[in-house]
Amino acid sequence: MTTPHGAVDRRDAEDDTRYVRMMVKLTAMIGGPLFLLTVILHPARDGHDIAAHAEWYAFTHSMEAISLLVQAICLAGVLALGLRGFGPRGLPALYTALIGTILWFGLIVFDGGHNPVTARYAPDLVHTSKDLDIEGGIIVVAANVLFPVGYVMLALLLNRYGRRWAGLLLGFGGVVYAIGGTAALFGFGPHSVVTSVFEIAGAAPYAYGYVLLGRAFGRVRNLPA
Repeated sequence: MTTPHGAVDRRDAEDDTRYVRMMVKLTAMIGGPLFLLTVILHPARDGHDIAAHAEWYAFTHSMEAISLLVQAICLAGVLALGLRGFGPRGLPALYTALIGTILWFGLIVFDGGHNPVTARYAPDLVHTSKDLDIEGGIIVVAANVLFPVGYVMLALLLNRYGRRWAGLLLGFGGVVYAIGGTAALFGFGPHSVVTSVFEIAGAAPYAYGYVLLGRAFGRVRNLPA
């Protein structure tokens, strides 16, 4: 007795969907909390402190970069699961959030590698506008535009399809964190605690938003219609 070909295809599709849901849930549960932890553990930002603790600075940025990469995998899974349900209107939001996360990943990698070197030879230049060149400026500007904009767009999309709290936390947290990561840093200087306050205040809801996102797309079989 043979199984109809269509039934096999449906079963394979259901298995693939289940694996993607598991991946989304796992990456959300890892990427969000790990990101918050690295933001909390972020060392002092002025050049002299970075020079004195270069290894720790590089380590925390490496772990933050890993958390962002895990988040990008999570968003790619959400994109795969919601591709049919969200429709064409959802694609710009998902792709912008995904690209913004990847760009912020690049910004963190650049920051973690560039600043410890600069701090060793010119500590007073670290985290000041004098240390920005064209290449670094492109990464900073692109990340600071697409990261918060992408998560605001994602928040609006999720709210439209019944994921209000996940969207609200991701959108609000992403914007506040981005403001602290660059605007507050360059506005108040590397010695100010304002940057840390903004980053942690944004990273906390942002991380919880990922947890909620993982729970929603990790267990719901019937995606937005």
